[in-house]
Amino acid sequence: MPPLTPTDAETFARCIRVGGVAVFPADTVYGLACEPSDKEAVRRLYALKGRVPDKPAAVMFFQPDLALAALPELGGRTREAVLALLPAAVTLLLPNPAHRFPLACGPDPGTLGLRVPAFPPALQALKAVAWPVLQSSANLAGGPDARTVDAVPAAIRREADLVLDGGPLPGTPSTVVDLRGYEETGTWTIVRHGAAPEHWISSQLAA
Repeated sequence: MPPLTPTDAETFARCIRVGGVAVFPADTVYGLACEPSDKEAVRRLYALKGRVPDKPAAVMFFQPDLALAALPELGGRTREAVLALLPAAVTLLLPNPAHRFPLACGPDPGTLGLRVPAFPPALQALKAVAWPVLQSSANLAGGPDARTVDAVPAAIRREADLVLDGGPLPGTPSTVVDLRGYEETGTWTIVRHGAAPEHWISSQLAA
């Protein structure tokens, strides 16, 4: 499978900007992406998955500095943790006192799930995307994660506005790390074990 190109990345960004829903390769599994503030695009994404609309998703940035610029309320200790852990195969649960990206937060607007993937060489072109996306795995709710484009359910591929094939992916979803209490106490917990091992997370936060 040839690497993704800058043209692929621009096509992806354009799809998001105009309210489309895209299937794309992350560093873990295939995902669905749309504009985080577009209610209709978010509704379509959830409908494609058959997912209840009040279940939270994550917001994905493609560069850590862009993520931090979009979340100026984060305290210094938490910002250091974000920079230590990202990019990587982790989803960070962060305090969100300004209730940013509310469509991604579900019933708890005070918590935001944040992703910045660590792309392998074949997917490096996506790092040029400056547009954040609301992101969820490209599967039916409760179904298996997709390691290849062909493993994405046919109905999702058919209804999506764009499908980017990045070849086979590792296939293990991101590790979910709760940093909501990190600013005050320095404590963190793993909510879901996944691609990033606990010992690596611990070593990054202790550095």
